[in-house]
Amino acid sequence: MESLAVFCGSKAGKDPRFSDAAKALGTLLAERGITLVYGGGHVGLMGAVADAALSAGGRVIGVIPQALMDREVGHKGLTELHVVRDMHERKALMAQLAQGFVALPGGAGTLEELAEAWTWAMLGYHHKPLGLLNLAGFYDALLAQGRHFVDQGFLEPRYLEMLQVEAEPGALLDALAAYRPPAPKWA
Repeated sequence: MESLAVFCGSKAGKDPRFSDAAKALGTLLAERGITLVYGGGHVGLMGAVADAALSAGGRVIGVIPQALMDREVGHKGLTELHVVRDMHERKALMAQLAQGFVALPGGAGTLEELAEAWTWAMLGYHHKPLGLLNLAGFYDALLAQGRHFVDQGFLEPRYLEMLQVEAEPGALLDALAAYRPPAPKWA
């Protein structure tokens, strides 16, 4: 894997372990020669993962809508910064630039970005790995909801199994590297 899109909060969250994990992930990406593709901000977990990757000598590509750039939340020290029209263009470009996706802790925006990438994978629009950094059980409720979708017949188990879930950044990167997409339903 040469590039990874990271979805995460524009806030740091209440638990300092979230920022520590974002920094650890950024450092690991740089050490493994994996380009970080992310939302382009300098705030919250976004800023933490980008700054750590840059500090470790990594390549960092940010993709930010003009409206957020106008609010001065764009990171000015990146390898590349793409300023786009809107969130739709942001997600499309991030997906184009990345060979996989990871969600760190975050809010509604993080969830929306993950859900779209996951849906695209279910529909076969891409076969890239998807991961959740389930630090301190942050995504336990989401995973329970996913099992509920399966139990109620709205999601096939193989689609829930697409999500690589680990509590530690290194283990998550290893799981993503080992990921093989499920066979198409018609196979």
